[in-house]
Amino acid sequence: MTTVRYEVGDMIFAAEDILNDGGMPGIAEEEGLIAAAGTRGVVVHFGVAEMDESKEIYLVQFENGPDGTLGHPVGVLPEELTQEEPVAS
Repeated sequence: MTTVRYEVGDMIFAAEDILNDGGMPGIAEEEGLIAAAGTRGVVVHFGVAEMDESKEIYLVQFENGPDGTLGHPVGVLPEELTQEEPVAS
């Protein structure tokens, strides 16, 4: 792993829709939506992919309700995240 883009505790946003790859418990559909683009979350851990240690993986808890409750941790690639707050339309 060459650089760490996000640290534990950093607030981030989903840069794109985060979909279940089949490994997320509690999501009924295999390709079900975990977090819509723009959803706020927090980095809770980071590491590297088991199959390719050159790839960073961030464990993120996204908000999943109007009260700001955080959902289960989800493994996310750095290109699926941003720290730029979405612009309200």
